[in-house]
Amino acid sequence: MIEVAGLTKAFGSVAALDDVNLSVPKGSVLGLLGHNGAGKTTLVSILSTLLRPSGGRVRVAGFDVVREGVEVRRRIGLTGQYAAVDETLSGRDNLVLIARLLGAARAEASARADELLEIFQLTDAARRRAKTYSGGMRRRLDLAASLVGRPEVIFLDEPTTGLDPVARRGLWEIVERLVEDGATVLLTTQYLDEADHLADSITVLANGRIVASGTAEELKSRAGHRNVSVSLRTDDDVSRTTEALRRAGLSPAPDSEDGLVLTVPVRDSTEIATVVRATDEADAQITGLAYAEPTLDDVYMALNHSSAVR
Repeated sequence: MIEVAGLTKAFGSVAALDDVNLSVPKGSVLGLLGHNGAGKTTLVSILSTLLRPSGGRVRVAGFDVVREGVEVRRRIGLTGQYAAVDETLSGRDNLVLIARLLGAARAEASARADELLEIFQLTDAARRRAKTYSGGMRRRLDLAASLVGRPEVIFLDEPTTGLDPVARRGLWEIVERLVEDGATVLLTTQYLDEADHLADSITVLANGRIVASGTAEELKSRAGHRNVSVSLRTDDDVSRTTEALRRAGLSPAPDSEDGLVLTVPVRDSTEIATVVRATDEADAQITGLAYAEPTLDDVYMALNHSSAVR
């Protein structure tokens, strides 16, 4: 549903996007990660026909964003970083207005507005002016507005910025429902847990270029940092366990102020058993054992460091 090949965008001498390539299948979520200024919003603006590319080929729902912009706009919905609702109108009137602008008859516009208000749990506030809504309610209304025309492709540009955790989770559930109904979503976010939860695949932008792409698990596997932490009772336990772990081919290192915790890098969770056997061999008293997988935070920090070095 989204095809980007060799995309470039320059603002004067500044390259905002440089040779960007990506593909998003129907009914999936692509998470687009990147620091401020990485090019995320520029890419969304081109995909939604708000900006013209400097070079490359971009197609959305099968249509070229430059030559067939009208057809693209008929098939997309866009929610930006800030809620774009008319605060002087009620929530319902905002949705009816957009439906009418899209060509719906009065009765059809009213029915669609009521349907979306129910989906987004805004029915009780339907007649209130939007300026009385909380931040989370405005974001839900804004997302509802982007869905009035039943878009095939939805662009969400940092849609949960500034929301509290409960409101964020509520929006996540709505996005999951949209995808279940067949929509294709491109989500830009700076919340790594959001990408981990929602995205089928993830692309990381840095300085206008793609520096990594894959599923969350694929990206995490590249970062490494799988560890087993072993908490022990005495210094003698630490000494004996360290030697036993080294004999087992592992590389333990002290990881606490009191010296009673060892961190052991491992390839995967199956090596937990090796750590436990080595500790048992050392006849040591374990007070705690924990296994930690790499997170998207680890991936993001590593990629940002790598791109900064280059």
